[in-house]
Amino acid sequence: MPDPAAGVSASAVSPGLLQLIWLASPALPVGGFSYSEGLEAAVECGAVATESIASDWLAHQLHLVLARSDLAVLAQAVPAARAGDVARLRALDAWVRQTRETSEMRLQAEQMGRSLADWLRGLHPDDAGPLAGWQPTYPVAFAVAAARTDAGAADICAAFAFGWAENMVQSALKSVPLGQSAGQRILARLAGEVPRAVADAMARTDDDRQALNPMLAILSARHETQYSRLFRS
Repeated sequence: MPDPAAGVSASAVSPGLLQLIWLASPALPVGGFSYSEGLEAAVECGAVATESIASDWLAHQLHLVLARSDLAVLAQAVPAARAGDVARLRALDAWVRQTRETSEMRLQAEQMGRSLADWLRGLHPDDAGPLAGWQPTYPVAFAVAAARTDAGAADICAAFAFGWAENMVQSALKSVPLGQSAGQRILARLAGEVPRAVADAMARTDDDRQALNPMLAILSARHETQYSRLFRS
């Protein structure tokens, strides 16, 4: 029987692609699984109760929140990291911190960023790079980690968005709750929506990034004192 690998060289597999899959994996020890980003509070108040509503909710969150803020920051932070422009990275990081509308949203950005930076330092103990001497928020830390690969900025944003989608679908499964098949249907929809969200993010500048999310801010504020909860946001 012919060997399907015959004639295929190791160079045919992109190391950058494998590293992006690694970075986007929910198994990466950054704690993304412990946050629902307002979804749990939406379930608590009855705003999200079915697969269809959860699917719409997450698709809207992808386009109206993630694409306009964290993905847009990531798209700008990748070239800054590759250029070693720490001042630009710090400015983007400051914007992320300043635009988090509740304490738990800020906690998530800081905790996940710190965990990812610590993980990256553990892999490269002799090469701190742009992370020397500070702890960035998650979008900036992800940019610094991904900038070490040969992947393009759009692919890096797509990996970040898909990792977010996987975590949010898991949050929906636990909080609505939903079954695994429903989760896969939602994830398939989000995967189909990611390219448009990335294109939006890549086109944004400093002047049109935005993080005004009144409904999520209100839900997050309620979640901070919610009596019964599984998630940290």
